[in-house]
Amino acid sequence: MPENLRECVGSSGDTGPMSPATTHERIVAAAAELTTESGWAAITMSKLADRVGVSRQTVYNEIGSKPALAEEMVLRELAAFLGEVERAFDAHPDDLVAAIRAACRGVLEFALDNQLLKAVVSATHGADTELLPLLTTHAEPLLGTAKAVVRSRVDAYDVTLPPDRLDAAIDVIVRVVLSHVMQPSGSPQDTADDIAWLSATVLRAEPGRYW
Repeated sequence: MPENLRECVGSSGDTGPMSPATTHERIVAAAAELTTESGWAAITMSKLADRVGVSRQTVYNEIGSKPALAEEMVLRELAAFLGEVERAFDAHPDDLVAAIRAACRGVLEFALDNQLLKAVVSATHGADTELLPLLTTHAEPLLGTAKAVVRSRVDAYDVTLPPDRLDAAIDVIVRVVLSHVMQPSGSPQDTADDIAWLSATVLRAEPGRYW
């Protein structure tokens, strides 16, 4: 996982030793809390300052703007989701399909209880929010980071797919998982099993047959 995402994982409450949160991290965390409580449109720099116990100018100095804050909140949540991926691959170092199944299930189960995600997805249509597009129509930065993390873990396995086909397979898996995060169509276990089956089918494909 990229170093900046590792830092976000630690600050968002995952396991492992944690250093005291910086003012910047506390502001981003407070923004997530306020979004869950009242919605993104209700957040102001003054409210953030009051929640964290700093001046409004400090909030501006640390964050810059509300759109920048939206991006940082998404990054913070992405780090938590990617923590599930890391743990799944760590638990299955010798079985790539099992790692993919566990990663998908972990991410989807985490999404079910993620209050910030629920607040974003359930926001009133047309609400003043920069958050939902970062997970849908403008999700390329998020997808790019997630695919890079998955690819870095997959590279530790013996995979016969050509690099470009492996990238294509990872792209499809990440996009499908994000789609189910946003709009589940089955249980995390069933969805993870389906994705694992597709992954196993692709990984068993005879080299040169389809490309």
